[in-house]
Amino acid sequence: MSSRIEQLIDEIEEYIDSCKYQPLSNTRILVNKEEIDELLRELRMKTPDEIKRYQKIISNKEAILNDARTKAEALINEATVHTNELINEHEIMQQAYAQANEVVTLASRQAQEILDNATIEANNVRAAAVRYTDEMLANLENLIAQTINMTATHYESFINNLNGYAEVIRANRAQLYPHDVEDLLEGDGAGNSALNTDMLK
Repeated sequence: MSSRIEQLIDEIEEYIDSCKYQPLSNTRILVNKEEIDELLRELRMKTPDEIKRYQKIISNKEAILNDARTKAEALINEATVHTNELINEHEIMQQAYAQANEVVTLASRQAQEILDNATIEANNVRAAAVRYTDEMLANLENLIAQTINMTATHYESFINNLNGYAEVIRANRAQLYPHDVEDLLEGDGAGNSALNTDMLK
């Protein structure tokens, strides 16, 4: 089952994929600021909860170790009781003593194995939780960086397009007054200069 952060990342990716391209562009898209801000806001709110969830998983390491200690102590206590029962049998005291030592040794070895396995399991759980959290945060960091770069690119492209349109407009206005008309206006003398000036405005 995926976390809410993973779902939000998928929603942001789907939203970006659904955005329309800018006119005359196959790489730049138009992003609705309110929608992307809402998704990022929810992502920011959910991130602490997800991290707490993985911290809880990590804290289970102590529970695993405590359970292992309890089992080990119970095993040793059982061995001790069994040892006492054997020793109380006078007819086989020597045999009981040797067997009791074997039982205690075996119990101690098994208890140590339980503790070792529990420690390995707890460390694996912790490492997996940390690795998953780090991967999730790395994906989030990359997504935010891509969004920032995309916004900056769109703004620069918008300014460049406006400058291009301004150049086209200036060129079109210049074509309205060919050079031969300007020469004619200069030859008309001062009497028509005001009229010609108004026409050129």
